[in-house]
Amino acid sequence: MSRQNYIFTSESVSEGHPDKVCDRISDAVLDAFLAEEPEARVACETFATTNRVVIGGEVGLSDQDKLRDYMGRIDDIARACIKDIGYEQDKFHWNTCEVTNLLHEQSAHIAQGVDASGDKDEGAGDQGIMFGYATTETPDLMPAPIQYSHAILRRLAEVRKSGAEPALGPDAKSQLSVLYRDGVPVGVTSVVLSTQHLDVSLSSDDIRAIVEPYIRETLPDGWLSAETEWHVNPTGKFVIGGPDGDAGLTGRKIIVDTYGGAAPHGGGAFSGKDPTKVDRSAAYAARYLAKNVVAAGMAEKCTIQLSYAIGVSKPLSIYADTHGTGDVNPADIEKAIEASMDLTPRGIREHLQLNKPIYQRTAAYGHFGRSPMDDGGFSWERTDLVDTLKSNA
Repeated sequence: MSRQNYIFTSESVSEGHPDKVCDRISDAVLDAFLAEEPEARVACETFATTNRVVIGGEVGLSDQDKLRDYMGRIDDIARACIKDIGYEQDKFHWNTCEVTNLLHEQSAHIAQGVDASGDKDEGAGDQGIMFGYATTETPDLMPAPIQYSHAILRRLAEVRKSGAEPALGPDAKSQLSVLYRDGVPVGVTSVVLSTQHLDVSLSSDDIRAIVEPYIRETLPDGWLSAETEWHVNPTGKFVIGGPDGDAGLTGRKIIVDTYGGAAPHGGGAFSGKDPTKVDRSAAYAARYLAKNVVAAGMAEKCTIQLSYAIGVSKPLSIYADTHGTGDVNPADIEKAIEASMDLTPRGIREHLQLNKPIYQRTAAYGHFGRSPMDDGGFSWERTDLVDTLKSNA
C-alpha cells in the first residue's frame, strides 16, 4: 500500500527565470510559424546570457519565400518576449541585447520519416516515452505542491506587472513542502520564495513583507500555520537576475513544466517543438487521457504512458496505472483509451487542435492544470472524453 502520511515538495520558476526566458522565445518563434502555416515544422532552441540571445534549430514552411521572410522576424520576436517579461537591466535589456539567429531549414531526412505520403500515415517525429498524470487532490486534478507553487509566482508576476509591487523583479523561484494526511494535502510545512528585487536596500525581511500577503491569499485556508517555516530570499539580496545572473537554455525545466516530480517523466522537453514532435503532443495527450480517466470517476489518481518510434504512426504501447485508487481495471482503461482516441501524431493534433499558435502562453507556470481557452489554448485540459471513456471501459 502506498504511503498516506508524508511531506512532498515541488518547485516552480517565474517567467523571468533564465531558462523560462528561453522557453518563451522558442515558443514565440513556434507560434509565429504556425500562424503562417498550421503544418509548419519548428524545432527551436534558445540560449541566453549576459547581453546576448542565441536562437538555433530548424524550421520549415512549404513556401520558401515566406520562410526567408519569417527568418528575418526572429530578432523582433525575441525582443518582444524579453520586453513583455520585463527585462530592462544594464546587462540584459530587450532593446540592447545582441540577438543571433542560427535557425536553418529542417533536414529532409527527418521530414522523410515524419511526413505522410501515398498510403503511408504520418509517423512520429522521434522515438520516446511520454507520461500523463492526474489526481483528485486539487480542483484542476493536479498535484498540490506544483499547482500552488505555480500559482504563487503567477500572482507575484501579476502585481509586479500591474505596478502594485514595483520593487519586484522578473526572476523568481518558489518551493512548497506540502503535508499529506491519509493521502490528502492538508497544509504547508515550509515555503521557499526567492525573488529578484530592484531596490538594492531591501532586506529579506522587507521582501517577505511584500510577498507574504500574496502567498497567503493564494494558498487554501488553513494551510499556513505558526509551524510553517518561511525562507524568503534566504541568500540575502537578489538584485541581478535573469540571463545576466545565470545563463538560460530552452528545455531545462521539464519537471517544473509537468507535475513537480509527483509523476514519471519521459525526458523530453516541450518548448520550441511543433506538435508533430510527440515529445510535446503525446505528453499533452497523455495528460488529457489521465485527466479524463480521473474526471470520469474511474480512479482518484491515474498515470498514462505512451510510447512511439520515429516514422511509425501508432503508439507502440499504452499503459495505465491507477495507483490502487481505481474502480476500473487498468487493463480495461487501456482498452478504453485505444478505442476512444486516435493516438497517431495526426490524430492527436486533430483531436486537440494543436496546429495553432497557442504555445507561447505555456512557457511559464506549467503546461498542465491550466484552464482551456476559447482559441484552443490548453485544449488538453478539457474533460470532454469522459462519456466516451466510460462507454468503452
